[in-house]
Amino acid sequence: MESERYDETTEKQQIKRRPQQQQKPYRGIRKRKWGKWVAEVREPNKRSRIWLGSYATPMAAACAYDTAVFYLRGPSARLNFPDLIWREGLDSLSEVSAASIRRRAAEVGAQVDAVQVAAKSRECRTPDLNEYPQLEDLEENHHESVF
Repeated sequence: MESERYDETTEKQQIKRRPQQQQKPYRGIRKRKWGKWVAEVREPNKRSRIWLGSYATPMAAACAYDTAVFYLRGPSARLNFPDLIWREGLDSLSEVSAASIRRRAAEVGAQVDAVQVAAKSRECRTPDLNEYPQLEDLEENHHESVF
């Protein structure tokens, strides 16, 4: 009976959590009303938070959060992308202050954001209707329509 009751409570908890997971795909980030993703982290043993910045993509905000949490809590930290933090390298900060952690997390987040935005812009390349078509564009369209 306890197992049945346990299953019911976990099912109810999962139903309650579903809407939150859709809005907040990663730990330590949230979405602003206007669409930007922001990241922040609490300092250990303090009530204050370290602002990590705002980003265009949720993955960039999550990577900024991971970087900050890793420097604050070490290898035991719960990360969004544990494999990426090791690939990034274990270079330690010379001083572990809120400002240095914020700076390093912002660097990582900006790099990921640039890559994500560039990849997204390459995917959906819309033609500029104010420009004349280029010869290369016409050839690509011609070959695609022929084959």
